[in-house]
Amino acid sequence: MPGDGSGDPIDALIDAAAKTGIDRLVQVGVDVASSRWGAELAARNAAILAAVAIHPNEAPILSDLDEALREIEALAGQPRVRGVGETGLDTFRTGEDGRHAQEESFRAHIAIAKRHGKALIIHDRDAHRDVLRVLDEEGAPETVVMHCFSGDADFAAECVRRGFHLSFAGTVTFASAGALRAAAEITPAEQIMVETDAPYLTPMPHRGRPNASYLIPLTVRALAETRGDDVDTLCAAISANGERVFGPWR
Repeated sequence: MPGDGSGDPIDALIDAAAKTGIDRLVQVGVDVASSRWGAELAARNAAILAAVAIHPNEAPILSDLDEALREIEALAGQPRVRGVGETGLDTFRTGEDGRHAQEESFRAHIAIAKRHGKALIIHDRDAHRDVLRVLDEEGAPETVVMHCFSGDADFAAECVRRGFHLSFAGTVTFASAGALRAAAEITPAEQIMVETDAPYLTPMPHRGRPNASYLIPLTVRALAETRGDDVDTLCAAISANGERVFGPWR
């Protein structure tokens, strides 16, 4: 972990990110506890905004999904909670028995995002077609972010056509990620975002160690090279997109 080993480790991570130029962060929740924690962090730290949700892999194992969704809705009303997510569908980790609960939860999160005017942040793993089906059936909120985008250029084109933002993680730096880089190439600058998915998906050359926000510049540089963009120009576009999606941090 970066820092000198003293003080709050969360503050050390925020400080390490700021030293690399990453001075605005979004803390994303995956269950009630982490969503509540993120909302509390955002309320006391001007560098942080929060997103709240029940992760699609959590939805099928909850004893009371409805109660959890009520708690997420209450959190979504807080002023520094600017996103509803990670929600969506995951057929990689959740089998057929859990698919109904996942989809029920996804539809509920879509409704929460629309009621509160917040960005919808979508987890999509091996479920591209069904994610688009549900969004088309429910009617997507005004702002949708495809978290940790994992599709190819064809899927990216479908998302771009719908006006969604595509958020790329450290995976875009992996040698095996040619299809992902092709997706990044066709994504308009005004619809591209960057994230860590920390502590996972650490960009090269640090793959295998815990990820954190101070490593974001590695992903941005890889995206700029892939797209043929000037790094500063791409950074400016990503920064503007963040403000447009989540609103002002301060």
